Amino acid sequence: MFVVHAQWAIRNGAMRKAAVREPRRLRIVTGHGVGISAVSRTGSRPVAFLFVHGLASNARLWDGCADHLAARGYSSVAVDQRSHGQSDKVDGPFDFPTLADDLVSVMDDVLGPETAVIAAGQSLGGNVVLELARSQPYRIAAVACIDGGFITLSRAFPDWETAARELAPPTFDKVLYTDLEERLRKHYSDWPESGILGQLANFEVAPDGTVRPHLKREYHFRLLRQMWKHQPCDIAPSLEQPVLVVATTQTAAGRAAKRESVSRFADLLPRGRVIWLDAHHDLHAQYPRLTAGWLEEMARKVSP
Repeated sequence: MFVVHAQWAIRNGAMRKAAVREPRRLRIVTGHGVGISAVSRTGSRPVAFLFVHGLASNARLWDGCADHLAARGYSSVAVDQRSHGQSDKVDGPFDFPTLADDLVSVMDDVLGPETAVIAAGQSLGGNVVLELARSQPYRIAAVACIDGGFITLSRAFPDWETAARELAPPTFDKVLYTDLEERLRKHYSDWPESGILGQLANFEVAPDGTVRPHLKREYHFRLLRQMWKHQPCDIAPSLEQPVLVVATTQTAAGRAAKRESVSRFADLLPRGRVIWLDAHHDLHAQYPRLTAGWLEEMARKVSP
């Protein structure tokens, strides 16, 4: 396991710009009949990226990172997972093999079966791309887990009831979109515009100007329950692909417990690398250029 502390690397060099096509919003119907919304960018390089968001998030949080990679010539597709963002709202199933199958449908439709894919997932999305890499070892060339992948809720909490109580989502009753935007811009004042717009895209706006999360509260808990069941350490030893884990030190949970969790997971990876960063949980939105740099480094190593 190779470990890097990366606070020094935040001010990395600017990337060379290339002609970039405008991103396209697509709708892909999976083998399960669920409509998945995705944002696609087209490039000419032989390696493409699949971006998967976390719980109650959406594809737009990847915009900044995807734009940087597009300027370097890379294709990508960022998904709204089922019941998130602009994808179909379904009441399940939310088990990880099913979530991974949704991604296979997206890859088949957008990237094609012959493209080498680097799957990058944040938080819950990190756990999902691990499941995808296990089921699609010949299509997934590498995996990036952005403050996720290693998440094992059954070890972090004594029981499901405690996990559900501690991780319950906030309520947004009668919150106006204008007030929410003001709050977010103040709270994330040092973020790029793409990250702030990505956070706002987690919500839909009612006719009266109030907001509600795209992910229904009941679905939120169903997904949390599946995370409670998921055991990424059982998957890690079987992965032959290189796996990058970027973990943040800004965490609501105990830092010592998180370091233990990351270390336990990474030690089981045959080809693992860990980077620690003093950043927000959505570090891919906070530092898209830095994240894109790490991902391009992976792409150069796996490029056919």
